[in-house]
Amino acid sequence: MRRLALAAALLLGAAAAPPGAASCSGCHNPAVLPINGQDAIRLSHTLLAYRSGELPSTIMGRLMKPLSDAEITSIAAWVSEQKS
Repeated sequence: MRRLALAAALLLGAAAAPPGAASCSGCHNPAVLPINGQDAIRLSHTLLAYRSGELPSTIMGRLMKPLSDAEITSIAAWVSEQKS
């Protein structure tokens, strides 16, 4: 199901930032913790691991906790399309 949602997000593209993605640049910018342009599948798996607690974090787990799989997939697809 996650792969289907990711494929749909990638095929449809994400012209505007999905809800929640706009705040990513507050910490993730070209100089510090860059994530723009990274592989969408890798980003999606990482964000899902933060949400589940499988990947320890200080803030990312709390940010991902309320998001659905589709929202996380959408954010990952959008971030992967951004230029550094």
